[in-house]
Amino acid sequence: MSVTIGTPLQASAFKVLLLGSGELGKEVVISLQRLGVEVHAADRYDHAPAMQVAHYAYTLNMADAEQLKQLIEKVQPHLIIPEIEAIATEVLVDIEQQKIATVIPSAKAVSLTMNREGIRRLAAEELGLPTSAYRFADSLESFRAACDDIGYPNFVKPTMSSSGKGQSRVKGFDEVDAAWQYAQSGGRINQGKVIVESQIDFDFEITLLTVRAQNAETGEIETQYCDPIGHRQDAGDYVESWQPQIMTPAALEESKRIANKVTKALGGCGVFGVELFIKGDHVWFSEVSPRPHDTGLVTLASQFQSEFELHARAILGLPINTARHSAAASAVIYAGIDADNLSFSGLNLALLNPNTDLRLFGKPEGFKRRRMGVATARAETTEQARELALHSAAQVRVQAQ
Repeated sequence: MSVTIGTPLQASAFKVLLLGSGELGKEVVISLQRLGVEVHAADRYDHAPAMQVAHYAYTLNMADAEQLKQLIEKVQPHLIIPEIEAIATEVLVDIEQQKIATVIPSAKAVSLTMNREGIRRLAAEELGLPTSAYRFADSLESFRAACDDIGYPNFVKPTMSSSGKGQSRVKGFDEVDAAWQYAQSGGRINQGKVIVESQIDFDFEITLLTVRAQNAETGEIETQYCDPIGHRQDAGDYVESWQPQIMTPAALEESKRIANKVTKALGGCGVFGVELFIKGDHVWFSEVSPRPHDTGLVTLASQFQSEFELHARAILGLPINTARHSAAASAVIYAGIDADNLSFSGLNLALLNPNTDLRLFGKPEGFKRRRMGVATARAETTEQARELALHSAAQVRVQAQ
């Protein structure tokens, strides 16, 4: 089976429409363009990171069904890659059913994973995967009852949010009302519904990047895995990650079993970021993203093909290689200020060690806790790589002009 790709900006062009143009999308665009794909990038604000490297850029409210439908009709893409949650998924379902374009990885996957309720019910209730105890609540009164039912401490998340927005750890009943208000402010689309999860006694969390791709000879979809990625979070947002995360052989096999089961149920091809809790040999499913994962930025330094290259290859029907060549780590660079027209200094110091690298995302506006870049580092061990990446990130100073 031969894969054919045309020429960008010509009649033969193979077109991809990216819905959401953040830093992860930017790396996906670069990987696609290296393979000759014409990329159209859309987001809710101008000059988003992926827009800066795409062939065409569009600013619109992607949660508006009519606006999204008009954009798809205008671009006429072969593939549609949703990169964020705030999208009118009913339009994507119609597009897929009418065979107008292929949604990556599938319209079903996008619909279920954009909402924590959908994916949690699929994993726990349909697939029978081990998860934390949970309840859903859509009012302050039902939220108070859910917190009491689950017990304390517990974790609260909007059913529709990303990058830790609106998430909190509730240690007692006196913190419940504040957690509800914070969750309402943090959802991508304020549906008013939250999930309350029990606290699991785990040793560490991992992201298992799971890649569904066609076998180049048989055409059958096969599942491959990157080495597990460990990560540290602050208020639900990743601040550093490393690869590989050491774990028992039994836990790794169970992680792969869970990841295979949930990604197979979602369908399609591409990279899935499967988040799991690990304690000894025991594994619990947490979440899944049907796209490259922020903690996977470490693969820019650790793997022969980063998660972004793997995603591009898998969705185009090309062979993939999930092998790792180095132990590596990544550390986030925050803006630290609320301002636009930012500048970044100390880059020479950040890159002084030859085993370090930087990605500055080019976001047009900064907030105190907004990710503006990431430092990566390679070393003989993950501990050394973590220390080096954190040191590199700390050298970068962000200033308003």
